[in-house]
Amino acid sequence: MAEKLTPREKGFSEWYVDLVQKAKLADYSDVKGCMVIRPNGYAIWENMQRVLDKMFKDLGHKNAYFPLLIPESYLKKEAEHVEGFNPQLAVVTHAGGAKLEEPYVIRPTSETIINRSFAKWVQSYRDLPLLINQWANVMRWEMRTRLFLRTTEFLWQEGHTCHETEEDAEKETLQMLEVYRTFAEDYMAMPVMTGRKSESERFAGALRTYSIEAMMQDKKALQAGTSHNLGQNFAKAFETKFQGRDGREHFVWQTSWGVSTRLIGGLIMTHSDDSGLIVPPKLATNHVVIIPIAGKATDVEKSQVLAKSHALAADLRKAGLGVVVDDDESKGPGFKYFEHELVGTCVRIEIGPKDLAKDSCVMVRRDLKQKEFIPLGEAVTKAQAMLDDMQKALFQKAKDFRDSHTFEVNSYEEMKEKADAGFLLAHWNLDAKVEARIKEETGLTTRNRPFALEQEPGKCVVTGEPSPGRIVFSKAY
Repeated sequence: MAEKLTPREKGFSEWYVDLVQKAKLADYSDVKGCMVIRPNGYAIWENMQRVLDKMFKDLGHKNAYFPLLIPESYLKKEAEHVEGFNPQLAVVTHAGGAKLEEPYVIRPTSETIINRSFAKWVQSYRDLPLLINQWANVMRWEMRTRLFLRTTEFLWQEGHTCHETEEDAEKETLQMLEVYRTFAEDYMAMPVMTGRKSESERFAGALRTYSIEAMMQDKKALQAGTSHNLGQNFAKAFETKFQGRDGREHFVWQTSWGVSTRLIGGLIMTHSDDSGLIVPPKLATNHVVIIPIAGKATDVEKSQVLAKSHALAADLRKAGLGVVVDDDESKGPGFKYFEHELVGTCVRIEIGPKDLAKDSCVMVRRDLKQKEFIPLGEAVTKAQAMLDDMQKALFQKAKDFRDSHTFEVNSYEEMKEKADAGFLLAHWNLDAKVEARIKEETGLTTRNRPFALEQEPGKCVVTGEPSPGRIVFSKAY
């Protein structure tokens, strides 16, 4: 039997790293802070890409690609932007055996170089809205890294759009935030809180930043996606202008928005258990594994079991499911059960000679691990129903967990006492110095001001000064 994972209760971080490596999702690289995404992990990313890409295109966005290297002078054009990213920049100073006249920054985000193109492409209001998305890699130099959650290089998508009016840009910003919420909840089965970030957490160079925030099983928050109203800051820096309907020149109003491979880390920490990975069926590559149970069967019985296993696999594939027949005779059934639980196969079907004699099979759902005896003629329908139920159950379980670890706090002492309890809804006076004090003394950070939370004025838990409403505080990744 292969080595088991560190139990979550003994060390959540150790369990997470164990799972990522032993489920063959990712591995460490010899390049500092970078990771190797293995086929099991990349398959999940491809499924995420496929769903999100369609959602973007259904709203009129088109994919493009921009250079990895950005002239250093571009970042300096928007002062707040370069200040915000400066500590994380990787800079190329030499190439082709010679020192470059101007250093290039390896893409930390693409607002600047994309605006350089937008300034050439946008001439009139007839060119708007301009809706562009890019699937790419980015680099942000990190001191402390964790596979998928925070690495020096990671994969993401970044949307960049131009609009005639501030109202149009704000509508786009919130529309894409809703796309992320829908994806997180309907596909990842990961409940999120959508809302506006504090000024200190705002994207460097943006007017406003919005986010989706999820709770992991250790009760920490994960910022799972962001959407930014950039206003006209980058447009003014790069002269991205258009002739308006009034015949006059105007700067465009812009947005940017993105999610990354940290979503895979969020998926792992939301659903998985001490046996390994659990993948919501809508994002799974392998929905079903069929394990023929040969044992001491005769050659004829083995042949019959294998034939039935492959015939059932064909029927399941016709129903649109990803299926594997694990007929490797060098491994025993127990090892195969362990292995497929570890990598997160959603449903296991066992078929042996005794099952064939009863015209039935054994089915086990990954998250429940309960055996059910199902007539073979109903196996396809049952598998589909299991997967539908599993998708819903994973979301409900995660939502119940989040809701049971979300608390209103009405004093600073209560906030300190509950610092490790989950999401804390607290009044705050919007003062960045108070926000910094809370972080220093408790480890809690502001996540967002949730749209779904009914806001009533109150008093800041730290200073007693007026507060416009409650905001989510939590320890976070």
